[in-house]
Amino acid sequence: MKEPDRIVGELMQPGGVSALHKLGLSECLEDIDAVVVNGYNVIYYGKEVIIPYPYDTTEKTRTMKESRPVGWCFHHGRFIRKLREACAREPNITIFETTVKGTVSTDNNEQVLGVKTETTDPMDGSKKPDYFFGGLTIAADGYASTLRKQYISKTPVAKSKFYALELIDCPIPTPNHGHIILSDNAPVLIYQIGTHETRALIDVPDNLPTAKAALGGVKAHIRNVVVPTLPEIIKPAFLKALDEGKLRSMPNSWLPPTSQQTPGIVVLGDAMNMRHPLTGGGMSVALTDVVILSDLLHPNRISDLSSPPAIALAMRTFHWRRKQLTSIVNILAQALYALFAASNAELKALQRGCFEYFLFGGACCDEPAGMLA
Repeated sequence: MKEPDRIVGELMQPGGVSALHKLGLSECLEDIDAVVVNGYNVIYYGKEVIIPYPYDTTEKTRTMKESRPVGWCFHHGRFIRKLREACAREPNITIFETTVKGTVSTDNNEQVLGVKTETTDPMDGSKKPDYFFGGLTIAADGYASTLRKQYISKTPVAKSKFYALELIDCPIPTPNHGHIILSDNAPVLIYQIGTHETRALIDVPDNLPTAKAALGGVKAHIRNVVVPTLPEIIKPAFLKALDEGKLRSMPNSWLPPTSQQTPGIVVLGDAMNMRHPLTGGGMSVALTDVVILSDLLHPNRISDLSSPPAIALAMRTFHWRRKQLTSIVNILAQALYALFAASNAELKALQRGCFEYFLFGGACCDEPAGMLA
């Protein structure tokens, strides 16, 4: 299978690292040129405050055997490749490369039985219909899910996009930290994803006047409005990447979680729940969901995955148990984005107050960072 080349899922917070360990998949962070992350550097109009991940005496830190929790940044595709390799080593997993076109249900559409797909014939390259059946279908087809609308009534809301650049050999103000750059514009994120590569994500709200096509579009907005607000040491590599034209984008979506009712299918990941990626909580939520669900669906609890009553009970428990983490991550992501992308005088005053609160250090940094980690 081809290694994905995407600009999402490149930063894993300590909570995600802990969940990966619980799943027995910590080795997937090895040999992918991943970069350790020790916390954040928030740069407010050129003034910096370092916010390390706080000391944690809970089981999460003991599991990772670190004095402080750490996160990791990496190329998304390399991490996915390692996950696939781990799956391929399991004797009870069979991997098929095919494109899902929809679900297969009972005649009355009350229960999902499997999926219909298109599989490429290796001999002539033609696509042929295929079908896969199982007691339980798990759909995790991402933020642009084609299956979501059939089983979840809510639709994602996006009011901005992240435009991404890959900076080569770019010095950054504080190595091994994620950088959040605040100015008169929406926030810019900078974090290193490899020995030579650093990701820059520029938030551009919808219908932004300075990004109109008549003024040169998003690229001109970034060059004329965003670049002057960046730290000087970042600008050369940033401008070089911008000149090379390698600008990619993704919507910043909000989709609240939904308690699922349809027998035979479970929708997970970004297909089920999204928040603004500013805080990098997506993989922590997704991997923690897997930890919870793998426990609830364990053969010791449910011997037959085709039993709708048993799955329905497990999903009700799942929906409430996941709130311990996801409610915090979801609320903070949306609230901090509203604050960091402040668009009026009142929010700007709160933004300044938030930064000056961080400057006190101690619990003023540890507690918010701990919730995000």
